[in-house]
Amino acid sequence: MTRIGRQFTAAAAVFVLVGAVLAAQAKVDMTGKWMFNVTTDAGTGTPTFTVKQDGEKLSGHYAGTLGESDFTGTNNGKDFTIAFSVDAQGTKLDVTYKGTFDSKDAVKGSVSIAGLGEGSFTGKRQ
Repeated sequence: MTRIGRQFTAAAAVFVLVGAVLAAQAKVDMTGKWMFNVTTDAGTGTPTFTVKQDGEKLSGHYAGTLGESDFTGTNNGKDFTIAFSVDAQGTKLDVTYKGTFDSKDAVKGSVSIAGLGEGSFTGKRQ
């Protein structure tokens, strides 16, 4: 094999390896218990999310400063959304978390609490 042929073969092997790593990263399953650190216009909190994933569908339970609620969402492997409503002292609040994966056990993103404000979060699998 010529030098150029060996370089081409080595480069092709690197592309295959990188593609395999990216494909593995793109298939993050959120099933498990997560603790988030949240900072919003209304304050801070450390809610927990117990998550079950079935395909791209998420379901589970939120427990935090706003109370407790079941939630639904989606996870396409690199981005996720979780949404739920809580009754905070007689006021219904719609909450939406939108995030991305830093790794299979770490996430970050934004949170919107209708009527209270916006914020950001980081989270780790427990």
